[in-house]
Amino acid sequence: MRSNILPEDLTQNITDRCCVGTTGCEWDGTLRGVVTEPIFVQKVYDATLVNLQALSTVSNVRFTPNLPVGSRIIRVVDIRCRRFFNPANVNDPRNLVVDPETILSGGEFVRDAQGNFVEVVGPDGCRNQRLIFADTTVCDDEGRGTPVFGTQRIALRGNVLIEIDVLVLSPNGRRSTVTLSANVPIAPVNAPIILTNFFELCIPSVFDSAFFPRFAEFCNILCETRLGTNSIARDIRINPETGEVRIDLIIALCISCEKKIVVPVQLCVLSTGFTEISPETSPICTTFPTLFPRQIDEDSIGDIEDPGRPDRPGCKRGFRGLETEEFYEEEDQE
Repeated sequence: MRSNILPEDLTQNITDRCCVGTTGCEWDGTLRGVVTEPIFVQKVYDATLVNLQALSTVSNVRFTPNLPVGSRIIRVVDIRCRRFFNPANVNDPRNLVVDPETILSGGEFVRDAQGNFVEVVGPDGCRNQRLIFADTTVCDDEGRGTPVFGTQRIALRGNVLIEIDVLVLSPNGRRSTVTLSANVPIAPVNAPIILTNFFELCIPSVFDSAFFPRFAEFCNILCETRLGTNSIARDIRINPETGEVRIDLIIALCISCEKKIVVPVQLCVLSTGFTEISPETSPICTTFPTLFPRQIDEDSIGDIEDPGRPDRPGCKRGFRGLETEEFYEEEDQE
């Protein structure tokens, strides 16, 4: 089978460590092809952002690899920290996880008959948004939103990955840069780090809408680290017999949590049409199926009147038989 990948393409794929994305959205800069499209989305009614931080001191952490016997570290070049995540097991207890727990005052989360929170699908496709109910009558009469207050407890648990670039002096006087790494536990599952914060959010009327307002929250976490006392002599220990390296560290966990009140709405947006990505052609197949339906609104297909429903131009009525000529002849005779 012939390949449509040229040798220079193979070289580029190997040497390029990073990439750019292809969205399929193209616009010539003019308004000739712009049309209106209705979309069903979630509107942010109110939001608040909270930044939190926590410190964790870890001692006697073993780093790998071992240094040659008799070597010593003369300088720390760089220290990097990132959270640990195992893609093969989302429930791995070593995964660095942020578990927010929220309690409302002035409102409550909707529950089912078993007492479980009613959760709906969020923008990420997971059921992680809770429905909120509150008596909004007073503020509805004033045309304003109703405040609800919340207390949030954030539990941190899991591990972080730390890499340290050090300048090593070998026994023969040669200098080289070595990268030491370690998977460092921050807090176990049964003893997480707890952070607390308070917030206020504004919710719309629960009576003047077909949908209850929804509470959405999500967090992200970064970590920064340094030597415990910023001293190589005090914080880094090398076993003279094995070259094993152990280090004392201070790890700062930097957390951003955003809380939103969202409501489902329909918006009319300007669009340049449906997205079409240029496919990678195959030497065998000549045609391929479409992935999305075509636009069927009256502006796209013209004024084609439906004989059965003249008030709905551009919509063919189906499922009375097979729409044969006899069917349309009978309709014309009627």
